[in-house]
Amino acid sequence: MKISKSIISVFIGYVGLVIIFETFLGVMQPRGGDIMVITSLDANGKPKERVVSRLEQGSEIFVAVNHWPRAWARRIRLNPTVQITHNESTRKYSAVVLEEEEHVQASLDFPVPLLFRVLTGFPPRYFFRFELLEEAF
Repeated sequence: MKISKSIISVFIGYVGLVIIFETFLGVMQPRGGDIMVITSLDANGKPKERVVSRLEQGSEIFVAVNHWPRAWARRIRLNPTVQITHNESTRKYSAVVLEEEEHVQASLDFPVPLLFRVLTGFPPRYFFRFELLEEAF
């Protein structure tokens, strides 16, 4: 009985730590490294912005979905046409979810430290690749 209470207490403490860490990241938004702003449309057609870490491989642009809060990623899955602002330049893109070998390769190309995975509660990780569109947003 005492062991199960201890296990439950540790689990609740861990879940609390993940919630605090994710909340902190959500409030602070990425600031270091290479960031970009993705503007997607919600179900009512209203633009919503999200600051994310920009990942590049050659001339291709990616973003990793690394956290439990992911409403922005769900919006992009429903409507993959997005606007990306990076270095004061804004362009229109189509987001493609990476699958199978592409996903495996992106996981290898863009690893995250184990400590980060622990602090974020081991959310499922997936990636978007962005393909440039020529039309205005």
